[in-house]
Order: sequence, then structure tokens, then C-alpha cells
Amino acid sequence: MSKQPILFCDFDGTVTETDNIIAIMKKFNPPGWEAIKEDVLAQRRSIRSGVGEMFAMLSSSLKEDIVRFVLEHARLRSGFPEFVRFAQDNGIPLYIVSGGIDFFVHPMLEGLVDQANIYCNGSDFSGETIRILWPHACDESCQNDCGLCKPAILKQYPKERYHRIVIGDSITDLAAAKQADEVFARDFLVKKCEELAIAHTPFNTFYDIISSLEQKGVVA
Repeated sequence: MSKQPILFCDFDGTVTETDNIIAIMKKFNPPGWEAIKEDVLAQRRSIRSGVGEMFAMLSSSLKEDIVRFVLEHARLRSGFPEFVRFAQDNGIPLYIVSGGIDFFVHPMLEGLVDQANIYCNGSDFSGETIRILWPHACDESCQNDCGLCKPAILKQYPKERYHRIVIGDSITDLAAAKQADEVFARDFLVKKCEELAIAHTPFNTFYDIISSLEQKGVVA
């Protein structure tokens, strides 16, 4: 391959089997969160607005309870540790690009992915309720109010030099999938790729992705 392959992998619902933000909301169940979730999925409300508002319903005092809940209940998707080793062994940079929040993303990935290779949202527990921080917000070319703007991150790795591979499952991955050179999709993202005629490879486990990349000879 003439261009450097590079991997951009979603976290919630992709690296993990379920969406941790949704799991947190179901567990702690602040009134009105489900309507906000539906608005985000239907693209009636921006991701940044929806996620920020949902977490603002939760007390900052719940931080340790939330982290404990995620670490006890979240499960890595089958083959993810092997996928990390595959990328390392083949010299393929792997970045986690997550609309999730640092206080649960970093503990889940500790020992697997360096924090320097993780793009995610931040958090502030100094007030009465949880405030989400947005260190990777949209640039001037994106009007989606993403919160964490995956297209803006992809733009840091120009397509003239990189073969950009996006792996994801949800509406938060759609804008990045539109820009990618190659897409691995599951769940909701498959439906959107089919609807918009975006070329993609469906997957269930990371073993599927390893096998596909090996068959295509995708190495650095």
C-alpha cells in the first residue's frame, strides 16, 4: 500500500459491546434522558448538546459510582486486545476516537491503548452536577456541533498521505465514515452507510476486521 494505513476506532458500542453513555443513563436514570437520546439519534439535537445535557442531570458526587459501574459491567468486544496487537505488529497507528468521556474511557483502556492515542471528551466534577468538556470540538468546516468532532480529527491526517480506516457503530461515526478511505461498520452505522451508499465492510468482532485487513494486505 502506497499510503500509510491509519486506524480510527470508535469506543462506545464498538470497542465495548454496549454504549456506556446509554448504560450509565439507564442505571442512574435521570428524568427526561430518554427523550434527549431519541432527539440525538434522530439528528434533531446535536451530540454535544444532548450528551452535555444528559450528564448535567447527574450529581458530581456520583463520579466513583459511575466509574465502578462501567468497569464492572462494560465488556470489550471480542478480539479487541488481539486487534491492538495486530496494529502494533504491523506498524499501523491506532487511535481511539470516542464521543465518550475521559473518566470512564481511560480506565477501560488502561494497559491496552496509550492515553496519547485516545481522543475523547473531558469532564469537570467541581460543580454540583457533571460538566462535560469539549477539547476536540468542531472546526470552522463542520456545523454539526459534534462535541468530539471526528471529521476534524481525520483532517489532521491528510488523505494524500494516509489510508484512513474508520471503525464505528453509530450516528457519531457517520460524518467520519463519509470522509474515510475505508469503513468497518456495525449496527446503526451499517444502516446509515446503506442508506447513503457509503462503501463499508460489516463486522461483529475485531477478529473480522483483522481477517479483512490481512486479506487486503493492509500493513504499513
